[in-house]
This record gives sequence, C-alpha cells and structure tokens, in this order.
Amino acid sequence: MNCEHNPPCPSADAIDRDAARVIAHHPEQGWSLLCNGVIVFEDTGEILPDGSTVQPHRGPALHALAGAS
Repeated sequence: MNCEHNPPCPSADAIDRDAARVIAHHPEQGWSLLCNGVIVFEDTGEILPDGSTVQPHRGPALHALAGAS
C-alpha cells in the first residue's frame, strides 16, 4: 500500500506499525484495516500484508520497549 499521509504512516514491517491510520473500521466484526495494509483485531492479533500473522500481544507497546534500557 502507498501511504499518502503527511507524515507517512509506519510501514507494515516497522516496530510501530500499529500507529498507522485506520482506513476501514469494523467494530461489529472486531477488526480494522490500517493504511499500511495491516489488519488489527480487538484482541491485538494482526495479519500482515504478506499473510503472516502476529499473535495477540498485551502489555507495553513494542516500540516503547525498544527504547528502554
């Protein structure tokens, strides 16, 4: 997908990919499509544009942990 937002949304392979803008929201089905092509679910699981999945993850955001020392 080609993001036209300014500043551009994080790519699907970025650690902060969940920060991309929602372009389709279906709360009745429990999922949203982000600008970078990632589908996120209410339980925090994800489907990436290449078809791979990310298991539900709760707790601190991964990008917040990356900066911790």
